Amino acid sequence: MLDPRGNPASTRSAAAINASERGLWRMMSFYGTPVADLDEAIAADPQWLLPRLMKAGFLLSLTEPSLVPEAQTLLDSADPLIAHANHRERDHLSALQTLASGDWQLACDEWQGVLQHHPRDAFALQCAHLFDFYRGDATQLRGRAQRALSHWDESEPLRPYVLGHLAFGLEECGQYAEAEDIGRQALAGEAKVPWAIHAVAHVMEMQGRFAEGSGWMAQWAPDWAEGNGFASHLGWHHALFALESLDHAAALHLFDDFLRADPAQITLNRVDAASLLWRLHLLGVDVGRRWQALAAGWQLSAGDAGFYAFNDLHALLALLGDGQIARAEAWERQVQAGAERSSGNNRETHRSLGAPLMRGMLAFAQGRFDEAVQHLGDVSGASQRFGGSHAQRDVIAQTLLAAAIRGSDSSVARRLLAERQRLKPGTPLTEHWTRQLGLRQASR
Repeated sequence: MLDPRGNPASTRSAAAINASERGLWRMMSFYGTPVADLDEAIAADPQWLLPRLMKAGFLLSLTEPSLVPEAQTLLDSADPLIAHANHRERDHLSALQTLASGDWQLACDEWQGVLQHHPRDAFALQCAHLFDFYRGDATQLRGRAQRALSHWDESEPLRPYVLGHLAFGLEECGQYAEAEDIGRQALAGEAKVPWAIHAVAHVMEMQGRFAEGSGWMAQWAPDWAEGNGFASHLGWHHALFALESLDHAAALHLFDDFLRADPAQITLNRVDAASLLWRLHLLGVDVGRRWQALAAGWQLSAGDAGFYAFNDLHALLALLGDGQIARAEAWERQVQAGAERSSGNNRETHRSLGAPLMRGMLAFAQGRFDEAVQHLGDVSGASQRFGGSHAQRDVIAQTLLAAAIRGSDSSVARRLLAERQRLKPGTPLTEHWTRQLGLRQASR
C-alpha cells in the first residue's frame, strides 16, 4: 500500500494506515500525544514495523533519558518484523537506532537519505527537524524543509506544517521577512499550526517587536493555549514579550498559567520555566517560591546527567535560582561524568560548550563576575552549536551582559550592550541594561 502522500507502506491494513496518519498529525501539530493512535495502528497490523518506529521516535524526541529504555525496547522488537519491512522503513529503523545511541547528527543525516528518496516522508522530516533544532543546526532547519517543499502539493493537508518548519528555519538563519511571510502562509488556511505561530513569534522576538508579539500570541491563543502540547513553550514566548516590556507581573502571570511546576511536565517545559525565571532573576525580580517548586519537581539523577547539555544547563539554573549552590556544584560534576560516558554528540558538546557554560553560571551565582565573563564569553560566539533557538540561547547572552556590567572591565559590557542595541533598539529591556551600565560606571 501507499500512504496518503504516496510513500510505500508495508501493510495492507487501511485501519493501520489511518491510525498512523492520526499519530503523525499529532506529532506535527502537538495536539495530544500520538501514543494511543500508534498503539491502535500496531494492533491493526502487528507485523507492520513503521508504527513502532514512530512511537519510538516520538519518545526519543522528548529528550527524556527516562524514556530511552522504552524507545529502545520498541526498536529491539523490530527484529522479527524486518523481513516484512520495505527499504524506507528499514532506513527509519537505522536512523532511530543511531539516534538512540546518542549520535543525533548521524541520525539526521540518515533521515536526509530517506528524504532524498521520499521527499514527502513527513515522519522523516519531523524527526530531522526536531533534532536539527536540538542541535542548533539552523542551516538544516531551513534546508530540509526547502528541499522537501517543492514536492508537496498545495492540497496536501500536512503541507502547512512543512511551511511551519520552513518558517522557523528561515528565522533561525536570520531571514526574518521571508520567515514571517511563510509563517503567515502556513496559518492562512484551516489547519492549526502552532509551529508556524511559534516561527512568527521568533521573528518578532528577534526584532524586539514586543507589543506586536504580545498581540500575536493573544490573537492566536485559541490555536495554542489549550489542548496543545506546545502550549508551555508558546506561553514562554508570550512571557518573553512581557519581559521585553519590563512587565514583570505579566511575565509571572504567564509563568503560572503555562510553566508552573507540575509533576506531569516534561523536561522541555521545565527548561523554559528555568529560562524565564533566570531572566527575571537577572533583573532582580522576586519570583516568590517558584524556584523552589521548580527545583523540587525536577527529578535529577546521576544516571540522567550528561544526556543533553542544553537541558543539563537549565537544570543547573533551577538549582542556582533556588540557592542550592552545593547541589548545583554536585550536578555539574555529575553532568561532566555522564557526558564523558556518552558515546554520542553530547560528549563533545559538553566538553566544548556545556562545561564552560555551567562554570560560568556557577561563577555568576557566586558573585565571581569576571570569571563568569571569561567562561561565558569564551563560548558565546559558538553557542549556536549548544542547541535550541536564538531566543532560547539569549539567556546566555543576558547573563554574560549582566556579569560584564557587574565586573571590572566595562569595555566588555559596552560591546555587548552595543550589540543588543543594534538588535533590539529602544525596547524597555534594552534601556534597562543601558541604565544599569551607566549606573555602574558612575559608581566607579
